[in-house]
Amino acid sequence: MAILLLVLGGVLLMGGAEFLVRGASKLAVSAGLSPLVIGLTVVAYGTSMPETAVSVVSAYKGSSELALANVLGSNVCNVLLVLGASALIAPLIVSEQLIRLDVPVMIGITILAYLLCADGTLGFGDGLLLFTGSIVYTVFIVRKSRRENRNASETSEVSLETESEVSGKSTMAGDFGLIAIGLVLLVAGSNWFIEGAIEIARLIGVSELVIGLTIVALGTSLPEVATSIMASIRGERDIAVGNVVGSNIFNILCVLGLTGIVAPNGISVPSAALGFDFPVALAVAVSCLPIFFTGHVIARWEGFIFLGYYVAYVVYLFLAATEHDALPIFSMTMAWFVMPITVITLVVVLVRYLQQNPRAAS
Repeated sequence: MAILLLVLGGVLLMGGAEFLVRGASKLAVSAGLSPLVIGLTVVAYGTSMPETAVSVVSAYKGSSELALANVLGSNVCNVLLVLGASALIAPLIVSEQLIRLDVPVMIGITILAYLLCADGTLGFGDGLLLFTGSIVYTVFIVRKSRRENRNASETSEVSLETESEVSGKSTMAGDFGLIAIGLVLLVAGSNWFIEGAIEIARLIGVSELVIGLTIVALGTSLPEVATSIMASIRGERDIAVGNVVGSNIFNILCVLGLTGIVAPNGISVPSAALGFDFPVALAVAVSCLPIFFTGHVIARWEGFIFLGYYVAYVVYLFLAATEHDALPIFSMTMAWFVMPITVITLVVVLVRYLQQNPRAAS
């Protein structure tokens, strides 16, 4: 039964991702929006529903630390695992808008959330500020995309003809129907996949701790994983990258904001989160800029680096939770060997790119 749940969950995840990406790409044309903006909004917000449900419900029941950990952990997983896996399938083209607007927004709101939590609590006012930010951001990028597409259409008769042809074959109601079906299948698939994986882990004697640090931690990010990978396979690379960046922005502004609003006594922020989880989430967000900037492509080797760091992140959590003897050696290796080499490599790549493309520096 556990194996059946695992297999059916995986099938539903892939099917749901297919419907979601197909509907979202059609909606982009029907609504006069770019695929990138659809990825940043409709797809990103839809695939972040599991994080929303888990965080809001847990905060309302008093488990506010779980809500905060869910948001920060999902953001780390989205960049390192989802982008890494998607880039390994096919190098991802990065839009100029992501580099100049959306990634800086992601970095800025992560810093803002850290500052709001610095006193040890994310209260009602803090949550309201973040949630208001999600509304402002969404309205801004949607209006910006529609304005840019309208200007482009006015200067190109070909684009008008193409747009009318596609719109004739696809209605917005039908596109939203595909998206809704995709989201339902993603949620059902992720639940079945998690249940099957947990049961199998228990049957083979894996501890509850390991299950929590791996399978359950990945659970709420499975929709993003499936959707971005499917988008990468289908060639909708704007949706693949936009889904990740948009989900991270949504998690901080909307999910964390709503959680702060509904939590009876606010979100209690442990010192461990301020000392480790927030800095890791911020470092992961900042790491996007140099990788996205160099050639506007996330290459396969960069995706491999992301995946490698995600594995290291999970290993560190496991070693820290179990107080394993290998923790000091592992931490020292990461801090003094792996991370410096990665930074040096990225700096060298960036410098070479700027030397070959002097206009990019300006």
